[in-house]
Amino acid sequence: MAASALPPLPPQLKSIQHHLRTAQELDKREPVVAYYCRLYAMQTGMKIDSKTPECRKFLSKLMDQLEAMKKQFGDNEAITQEIVGSAHVENYALKMFLYADNEDRAGQFHKNMIKSFYTASLLIDVLTVFGELSEENAQHRKYARWKAAYIHNCLKNGETPQPGPIGLEGESFDAEREEAGSSSVHGGTTQPSSSSTYEANNIPTSNYTGIHIPPGAHAPANTPAEVPHNTGVTSNTIQPTPQNIPLVDPSLYSAQSAGEVRLTPEDFARAQKYCKYAGSALQYEDVSTAVQNLQKALKLLITGRE
Repeated sequence: MAASALPPLPPQLKSIQHHLRTAQELDKREPVVAYYCRLYAMQTGMKIDSKTPECRKFLSKLMDQLEAMKKQFGDNEAITQEIVGSAHVENYALKMFLYADNEDRAGQFHKNMIKSFYTASLLIDVLTVFGELSEENAQHRKYARWKAAYIHNCLKNGETPQPGPIGLEGESFDAEREEAGSSSVHGGTTQPSSSSTYEANNIPTSNYTGIHIPPGAHAPANTPAEVPHNTGVTSNTIQPTPQNIPLVDPSLYSAQSAGEVRLTPEDFARAQKYCKYAGSALQYEDVSTAVQNLQKALKLLITGRE
């Protein structure tokens, strides 16, 4: 990305440093997601402190980066249309979540999986730039953060983690310590930060055996996550597997409008959202999700109901 480097991150804005680091890691691979990570950091930073000189200077440079990206990707609908951008970021967040979740359920515990859980939670944070999180995404964020903490602490203590959803217990995960040795958001060395530790014991204790990923939001279960620079693992070591393509809903063949179907603005918005989800899913070659969402849009437009 052709933009000036950021100055050192002021201590007041430490809470956004991992979102900025995620943006930096995704600049080449997923520039749209990187853009919205920076936008989230910008909006959050403005709420925290936009008055002190060091914060104002930092946020001004961050704004320059956002403007540069907007010019560079000005013809990308995911940048110019929020509904497309929201679907794109959500699909990528769920892609990472599902990769980590499948590794977890298979008992494959490693740093890349831990980072994928944590990064998924950061990207769900980013979804708040589009509005309030859905209940499902809020649940995914809590679960992903707790899982990252739980598995990290088990491995650190030489214990074997329990796969899959289990009851939450108090855990904390220092993401900054885990990323020691990787580049910081302003190109220098990683700085210690107490705010980089999230406390999972602040999450209400509950049983997550009923964790639910909403239908139509799935990405391929075998999709590799973004690989940390210091693991030595490359994403092309994971081979794609054949996908199960859902059958076309037979009711759509005989579906007829019940008289004059009056679609509300909300109906049009939902149909458009389903189409955008389908388009975003195809970017990840997820045919199943694309078919499901297109069928939902078609049924809504024909019958006026879902």
